[in-house]
Amino acid sequence: MNTLNLNLVPASAVFLAMAQNIKSTPDNELAQSASTSATSDQSSISDGNPDPPPDIPPRRSTRVREPPIHLQDYHCFFTIVSLIEPTSYQEASTDPLWQKAMNDELQALEKTHTWDYVDLPPGKRPIGCKWIYKIKTHSDGTIERYKARLVAKGYSQEYGIDYEETFAHVARMTSVRCLLGVAAAKQWPLLQMDVKNAFLNGTLSEEVYMKPTPGTSSPPHKVCLLRRALYSLKQAPRAWFATFSSTITQLGFTSSPHDTALFTRYTPQGIVLLLLYVDDMIITGNDPQAISDLQHYLGQHFEMKDLGSLNYFLGLEVSRRSDGYLLSQAKYAYDLLARSGITDSNTTSTPLNPNVHLTPYDGVPLENVSLYRQLVGSLIYLTVTRPDIAYAVHIVSQFMAAPRTIHFTAVLRILRYVKGTLGHGLQFSSQSSLVLSGYSDADWAGDPTDRRSTTGYCFYLGDSLISWRNKKQSVVSRSSTESEYHALADATAELLWLRWLLADMGVPQQGPTLLHCDNRSAIQIAHNDVFHERTKHIENDCHFIRHHLLSHTLLLQPVSTTEQPADIFTKALPSTRFNQIRTKLRLTATLPP
Repeated sequence: MNTLNLNLVPASAVFLAMAQNIKSTPDNELAQSASTSATSDQSSISDGNPDPPPDIPPRRSTRVREPPIHLQDYHCFFTIVSLIEPTSYQEASTDPLWQKAMNDELQALEKTHTWDYVDLPPGKRPIGCKWIYKIKTHSDGTIERYKARLVAKGYSQEYGIDYEETFAHVARMTSVRCLLGVAAAKQWPLLQMDVKNAFLNGTLSEEVYMKPTPGTSSPPHKVCLLRRALYSLKQAPRAWFATFSSTITQLGFTSSPHDTALFTRYTPQGIVLLLLYVDDMIITGNDPQAISDLQHYLGQHFEMKDLGSLNYFLGLEVSRRSDGYLLSQAKYAYDLLARSGITDSNTTSTPLNPNVHLTPYDGVPLENVSLYRQLVGSLIYLTVTRPDIAYAVHIVSQFMAAPRTIHFTAVLRILRYVKGTLGHGLQFSSQSSLVLSGYSDADWAGDPTDRRSTTGYCFYLGDSLISWRNKKQSVVSRSSTESEYHALADATAELLWLRWLLADMGVPQQGPTLLHCDNRSAIQIAHNDVFHERTKHIENDCHFIRHHLLSHTLLLQPVSTTEQPADIFTKALPSTRFNQIRTKLRLTATLPP
């Protein structure tokens, strides 16, 4: 019988099990050997000798163990849901594993000359620091390593004294999906690298003083003058990105003006793309030698960790298939369900009841609002790969300030739907074209509280869904045409950005991009240069859309409501209609339900 060798984990680990079809057969030879042993044992006893002969092996059961009928042909997948992580230095200092993790961190700080011990100048105030502990896991839940990080208490910094600018660029999730769509269609490899202690490569331009580190010996009456951008300093991400950007441009890479975290380099043999999210990066392209040169160059300037092929990035699981890539958040969803305590609840077919309209006044105020906010915040990140729950999460996120019981019930319904679709993810086909197309829709006056409309749109790169959004419109529309036109303007802005981004990735769009709309009146207004008192209030949007129509950047195309996939981003739908659109979104079950 096939067995699964489970890695040893702490006793505090909680396991979730999933199933996948895999046939197992009994070991006939073992059963036959056990039967022969039992016969010899019986013969020995019948001769009057109570002790078995010494050359006879111990008797073993001849029973063939099989799982129950409802569990046959299944094997176990597991994930670690919760592990005990220290909350203080005193707690961690008693564990050898955490001691080693702290020593590794201190060695990295010393190697980069992160601070100097100095006397505190008059009028200056040092900030504090603390240890943060985290158990890093693989996508299957097994332990990767114990990680300790020394962070500054940046919340006590004062603007204009020990920091100025703080903004730093990170890759947009739409850019990540675009990159996967391009790589899948062109059948490029996807590689992943990580920068160890990335922020320590950033150099500070301000004077920042810090109290000595807990657990280290320091000169008496001295403080640390920081030279490097220690984690949790307000300016640390900006300092690191500036260092990385200036370093990689020396190799011939240029930063995209449409996503500054995207770096491209054209070579005589092709193109190399690098997408950076803080210290994690995705590398792809069609020039293997240039990719190898890039990896070697980064290793010379930073302490790098080569993670090989892309499979786990910021909680996103990337699976390579013969027909492309699958992007999901299965482990993230497991952990979310365990934290919410509904692992034993029944599932639902849709994330939101179409017959229930939430308002700020129904139900009773929640006593524990923090749990509501934590769950909704986690669901927002889950929408990175789950467009099917985007509208439901959009609705419940509107009540974060003062959630009530009816809102919490809606959150639990979303979680129950997620439980029934745990393994679902986005598919990026290797057979897809690289032609951009989009759909725009609006739900007129759908909010029962203020009667504002909801905008929804989505964009495909060939067959692969790469971008979507739903948001409440900022004004009250007096007609469905007006609300649809506002949605068209927002979709046009996203269309332009996607065209520019794809051009930076080496996939320029030839000809206008099709933008589908199911409101013919809105399409007619866009094509006809006629304004009167009923359209005056949308004149700016008219000029914006018409300008790009005349420049042949986009082409408006009517579509029937039944063929409109953006409908799922504007309203709650019954299960039949919901499942039809979910299929159009290219959501695939990557794991069994």
